[in-house]
Amino acid sequence: MIEMDQIDRKAASSLEGYLVRKDLVRTFSRQFPVPTYVVEFLLGRYCASTDEEEIEEGLKIVERQLQDRTVRAGEEELFKSRARENGQVKIIDIVTARLDAKTDSYLATIPSLMLKDVRIEADLVGQHERMLTGGFYAEITISYDNVIAQEKNGRPFGIDSLREIQLSQRDVLGCLAKARKSFTTGEWKHFLLRSVGIEASALSERQINALFLRMVPFVERNYNMVELGPRGTGKSHLFQQISPYAHLISGGKATVAQMFVNNANGQRGLVCQYDVVCFDEVSGVSFDQKDGVNIMKGYMESCEFSRGKESIRADGSIVMVGNFEVDVEHQQRRGHLFGPLPPEMRDDTAFMERIHAYLPGWDVPKIHKELLTDHFGLVSDFLSECWNQLRNQSRVSVMQNRVFFGGALSGRDTNAVNKTVSGLLKLLYPEEGEVAEEDIEWSLRIAMESRRRVKEQQKRIGAAEFRNTRFSYVIGAEGVEKFVSTPELQSENSIGGDPLEPGQIWTISPGDGEEHPGLYRIEVNEGPGSGVKILNKPVPAAFKESMDYAEQNLYARSMQLVGDKDPRHHEFTAQLRAFDASKSGAKIGVSSLIALCTVLLKKSVRGGLIVVGEVNLGGSIEPIHNPLTLVEIAVEKGASAILIPVACRRQLFDMPDDMATKIDIQFYSDTRDALLKAMVD
Repeated sequence: MIEMDQIDRKAASSLEGYLVRKDLVRTFSRQFPVPTYVVEFLLGRYCASTDEEEIEEGLKIVERQLQDRTVRAGEEELFKSRARENGQVKIIDIVTARLDAKTDSYLATIPSLMLKDVRIEADLVGQHERMLTGGFYAEITISYDNVIAQEKNGRPFGIDSLREIQLSQRDVLGCLAKARKSFTTGEWKHFLLRSVGIEASALSERQINALFLRMVPFVERNYNMVELGPRGTGKSHLFQQISPYAHLISGGKATVAQMFVNNANGQRGLVCQYDVVCFDEVSGVSFDQKDGVNIMKGYMESCEFSRGKESIRADGSIVMVGNFEVDVEHQQRRGHLFGPLPPEMRDDTAFMERIHAYLPGWDVPKIHKELLTDHFGLVSDFLSECWNQLRNQSRVSVMQNRVFFGGALSGRDTNAVNKTVSGLLKLLYPEEGEVAEEDIEWSLRIAMESRRRVKEQQKRIGAAEFRNTRFSYVIGAEGVEKFVSTPELQSENSIGGDPLEPGQIWTISPGDGEEHPGLYRIEVNEGPGSGVKILNKPVPAAFKESMDYAEQNLYARSMQLVGDKDPRHHEFTAQLRAFDASKSGAKIGVSSLIALCTVLLKKSVRGGLIVVGEVNLGGSIEPIHNPLTLVEIAVEKGASAILIPVACRRQLFDMPDDMATKIDIQFYSDTRDALLKAMVD
């Protein structure tokens, strides 16, 4: 057994009876033909302890029950024979039922015994309606009637009783909420991931965030999510193995009757019976009716579907998972990130609009032995029951008067972000109450990125209404507007379309002496103190000169540039990042001054903008000898606009037409004009 760590000890003291060692689960799940949550149900019943002797004793009971009650391939007739000889037999299997109209009775199907006509009482079906929509795993007592066997077309096998493989206790959420108080937020994240079988200590922050986003459909009603990525990352595992409240539809034909409602008998479909319905290998999924996708779109939007004149509400979340055949970069070059979806979905912006989150499956590592935990985690049926109860709550209210969204978010964007934030915070805080600001911001950035990824694909298709994708928010007393990007659209040495953080700016040096022009990013932070400190080692002499000019201009013209903020009472730390062969940072004083001003004003520079130009000690703008070259570099680096001294206007008359159409050239007359034109409106 692996040595218990602090998280294990906290879990053992606060969640006694609801824990299971995950390495034991893997041992049994490989041996017997049942899902993980079935194994954990039994382990939770007999091995929910940290005492080694109790665990060993419980393991023997679990192994015996699994051996005696699970049917391996080729053992079907053996179990049928036992039922005949003993009168009944107990097995663990998935059970489904259907109505036989000829006899006006219900018949059950037991796949492991290859039985499709097992008698079952109507009352039993009424108590467990999910038998009629895909079924569930249960401990089943099957009887054999010799008399009926003698009859013509007799059905000797019948179900006497069954017990769902599912926790029966209802007050589990209170127990989880109480236990949460013993953990820090970081520990709780690790513990939840251990509960689904993953060891978080081996993961990066982005990988942890992606795995948390996978869990949101379980705790949030009517949550629509798409995850596409490489094979082998466990996309379908969570929806197939962890919770009995989830149903996995493997690639193939889905029927409207199965998903929503059977008009023939009024039987409600999967979205009414399960918390989550997941389409696996979504590229191969199609509906049996032409309007199937439209019915699903209507449900994803309104949480309703129609049966004749009757409108039926449901709260099942819809998740679609599938594989990329190529890497993300290639996928974006040849199309867009919804490309692997079926034809009727992949180019439909109305369908995309209903997706609350696009989970970046390429951020999730391939599942291998080192990623599987051997520590304690929650028993799956306890965890899934808690998730089920959390669906009745919301955490959106914690953002009121604390978070303000930028103007790029539409009503649907706001709703999507709110749902994702609510789901993530429910996972972190099972009990309603005070939520730390850093946790709100953590969930907010995940939510905005996953929704923006949807919006970016809509824009890529060419819909003009989706062109503004610069998602932003304001949180906290400082009131700084922060922008959220999607990393797959960014490149380290090219200009993105998103505004940078206050104090950051893109610039191009015109070169100095033998040094060629090059792209730079200036990054400035401020704090208490005075003066400007350059962090580069060694300090580039040309950049220091430009920064000195910028500093003196800021002091001399502070009222014009930053109003009543006194820059002499602030210490500035600056770093110059070079992205080309040139390293000196010559003649970039205007950009340096704008970086100093924006960090004081807590304002961002416009996205996609490059600023060029030098300012002298007297405040005048120095001439640029090669403006056309600088514009060419800006186009090459992917900038959408360049801000350049107005004195360069005549030199740019001879610019080729094709270049003039690729970039917006703007002019400034002095440093104040440059600052106002550079900042986000």
